Amino acid sequence: MSFSRRDFLKTTGLALGATVLPSWVYSADISGAPLPVPDKHALADTALKLAKQLGAEYCDIRINKYRVESISSRERQIQNIVSGQNAGFGIRILYKGTWGFAASPFMNTKEVKRVTREAFDIANANSQFQTRPVRLTKEKAVTGKWKSDFKKDPFDVPINEKTDFLLSLNEAALATKGVSFVNSRMAWVNEQKFLANSDGSRVEQYLIRGVPSFSVTAVDRAKGDFASRNSLAQGLSKGWEYTTDYDWLGEAKAAGNEAVMKLSAKPVKPGKYDLILHPSHLFLTIHESVGHSTELDRALLWEANYAGTSFLTPEKTGKLKFGSEIVNFFADKTQKNGLATVGWDDEGVPGQEWDIVKNGKFVGWQTTRSLAHLIGEEKSRGCLYGDSWSSVSFPRMPNLSLKPSKKDISTDALISDVKNGIMIHGRGSYSIDQQRYNFQFGGQTFWEIKNGKVTGMLKDVAYQSRTTDFWGACDGLGGKSTYELPGTFRDGKGQPGQSNAVSHGCPTARFRNINVLNTSSKKA
Repeated sequence: MSFSRRDFLKTTGLALGATVLPSWVYSADISGAPLPVPDKHALADTALKLAKQLGAEYCDIRINKYRVESISSRERQIQNIVSGQNAGFGIRILYKGTWGFAASPFMNTKEVKRVTREAFDIANANSQFQTRPVRLTKEKAVTGKWKSDFKKDPFDVPINEKTDFLLSLNEAALATKGVSFVNSRMAWVNEQKFLANSDGSRVEQYLIRGVPSFSVTAVDRAKGDFASRNSLAQGLSKGWEYTTDYDWLGEAKAAGNEAVMKLSAKPVKPGKYDLILHPSHLFLTIHESVGHSTELDRALLWEANYAGTSFLTPEKTGKLKFGSEIVNFFADKTQKNGLATVGWDDEGVPGQEWDIVKNGKFVGWQTTRSLAHLIGEEKSRGCLYGDSWSSVSFPRMPNLSLKPSKKDISTDALISDVKNGIMIHGRGSYSIDQQRYNFQFGGQTFWEIKNGKVTGMLKDVAYQSRTTDFWGACDGLGGKSTYELPGTFRDGKGQPGQSNAVSHGCPTARFRNINVLNTSSKKA
């Protein structure tokens, strides 16, 4: 029996997270009858016992439940409210060094037995074509429960409170003369995960993720021109408190003003500039050029169908100069409010922190239990994740962040040493090649810097570089006071594609002599 996740993903458009502690609650099936709460441990016992009898070398079962909610608005009206829940289980079996996977939404003993046999049969069939048997690292068995760091569960907040929040954002932006259109939205995800494996691990997790956002458009009807400014804040692993911890109304008002300013901004003159990149922008450059290039499965050519491979290869570990000496990247599955923060990954490996780039040198990879030994490591870095109970888990990006300066250097201090430069806020258009090497990035707002001072707004800006050249040009980092933790809900990978949510913390940073283009079809 097969089950498609297509309908579920259509309603979310998001990556999903992890959850545990509060009780599992089910409303009703299609007939209106209450849905029984599954005995997760009993179902796990059934799967693991049968897998052992069949001769499996390893088996795990994930029993997951997801709740999703999204609300969208335009100007002074609510356009759409979508909510739903989804639950099921997936079983992985390793037999003759080969994986088999099967899943089902029907959580009962008979179905678990059927799916276990199906996963075994798939592994057995695939083993006929296996050229390099899978080998897993030995990991300590773990048990426990984990909940992400949130104060108020957004699923407990009344809908009218949520719609009032969105409409208040719209009003704040519409207060600026010249603003004609405002769209705002919010999305919340709750993932509850149970994992049991044949190594003896049994863990439960409960995770909340949220992402309010908006887009403001100003129109110059006399010239037939328009300009937009999207929100700078990104998703976090936070609850409803995110709507008050951050000054959303202040940013909505600023976005209205800046959208109007864009209409009269000076087009950038192409050439070489020093760049001051704000975390709201830089996180995406980190994601594309550092996050994806250090995924070991890409470097080994195991992943190429979705967004390509990597210019990095295992023999470059500890040798390649990735950036300047002040550049230090670290992966961290425990980072507070990180979108990829978990207690354990989908193999029961605890969340951890490790170096990716140290003092400018590339030193570390993102690994799983089946990847680690291929680079001579005995332990996994805990990077396995599946975005649904019906999706096979595979290597996914952890939170990967740039360390700030040890001194608390301000953004103004970085700007003060720039004679001819541009400061960029927010994520915009981007393009990067199949090996995560040559790239081009735009943004939301661009500010001209002359002789250490911001002199006004520019438009039509994009910069080009190569990964190692770009990070090698980094000569200034802000301190902790400039550090932020933006992230994305939609990190795509795999075939069929899956989504992952991941954060990339960073301070404001300065880059010297970077090539800047004018993106307009009109001459600057």
